[in-house]
Amino acid sequence: MTELATRAQAFGLIAEGVAAGLSAPWRLYLARGCRYLSLSVGDRAEWNAWRTHLGCPELSVRVYDAGGEIRRSSVAEVVLDGCRISVELVEEVGTDDLDRLLVADPTTVEQEER
Repeated sequence: MTELATRAQAFGLIAEGVAAGLSAPWRLYLARGCRYLSLSVGDRAEWNAWRTHLGCPELSVRVYDAGGEIRRSSVAEVVLDGCRISVELVEEVGTDDLDRLLVADPTTVEQEER
């Protein structure tokens, strides 16, 4: 895809991913003017699949308190033709998971522990 100038092209990008076997995002936000597209996914496997499919080089992790619950927000972003695309995963974590909060990909910690 060479340009994300229209809503149809942005939704086409998502349709291509789903047609390639990725799970459909549970939430999709497309800003007016097609300059920002946000996908929310349900689990880490989906997040990894979408960020790989889109080629997202930038990753960020934010941990915050949401009314007594600790949440971890993992965001992968890429800019395609002036459109910022982000894939977000929000996970609730317990205090037993605190050692995993500071690593970008907790699956690597799980594999190292085995």
